[in-house]
Amino acid sequence: MRLVRTRLLSYRNRLLPYMQHYYFPVPEQPYLLWFQKPDESTEAFNTDHLGFRFTVSGDRRTSPGTYQGDGPVRLLAGSSSVFGVGASADETTIASRLWSEYAPAEPWFAFGGQAFNSAQELVLLTLFHHMLPPVSEIVLFSGVNNLVVSRLPEEHQGVHGAHYQAEPPVDDSLVPGPAERVQRAADRTAAHLRTWQALATAMGARLVFALQPLAPWVREEPSKEEKKLFAELDKASNFRSVHSDIVSMDVGRDYATALEKRCQEIGVPFVNTTQLLAERATPKDWLFVDRVHMTDGGYDMVARILAEELELR
Repeated sequence: MRLVRTRLLSYRNRLLPYMQHYYFPVPEQPYLLWFQKPDESTEAFNTDHLGFRFTVSGDRRTSPGTYQGDGPVRLLAGSSSVFGVGASADETTIASRLWSEYAPAEPWFAFGGQAFNSAQELVLLTLFHHMLPPVSEIVLFSGVNNLVVSRLPEEHQGVHGAHYQAEPPVDDSLVPGPAERVQRAADRTAAHLRTWQALATAMGARLVFALQPLAPWVREEPSKEEKKLFAELDKASNFRSVHSDIVSMDVGRDYATALEKRCQEIGVPFVNTTQLLAERATPKDWLFVDRVHMTDGGYDMVARILAEELELR
């Protein structure tokens, strides 16, 4: 009998084979530090000549670099969840589900870059504002990355906040406590949100801030798929151990409260996506591919929540 060698696939690779396409080095980009590769085509996603992911509605697709209409568009802005890490195809991102199903009156752009903090999200708008058609709506789906990089010590924070390429602290005693991290991240987000509001007003667009959820903030007991995926990821990644102080539901609630207060002070509507997901999700709903990024079903639920909460058509 002839033996054939086979490579054993992990649970993650068997369940989410397309996730292999989301692991690639993002090219360096002046002013932004990095951005998605332009004209990238994979089984999971496609980007235009600027590096923005396409949004899809039926047989139509669009992006900031390809739009040729003369009517207004809507922006879903932010970082990797806006890009759609975890989505199996361009059709299943939040922006695509909004355009195709829940708020189809105007096209949506997936206006985000992976691993961006709030400063990079803002810079992205300033760099590409001159290329945009009229914008009627901006939903800034963000917040998580500022909290994640808030663990870095003060010398890495600078004026505008730390980013993912900053060196981690060598001593955990240098890491601020959860309360300080929440305040630091909320203050940084609010500082940049004020400029977002000024730009949105000048553009004639409504600006809304929606808090991007973390899986542990939504529910204490993950779905059966999430439980296996998280356990496997914990063996290969230190996310859980490094960020154990911010993944509790209490910290998630404190952060949402802090951000909502700052949004009220600025005059920007706030959507607590975490709370709304928790209210709607059943124990069987598989929402996340890891603790940050979502499944097709998770992104669909977020799109529906945003459309309903903001009364989008």
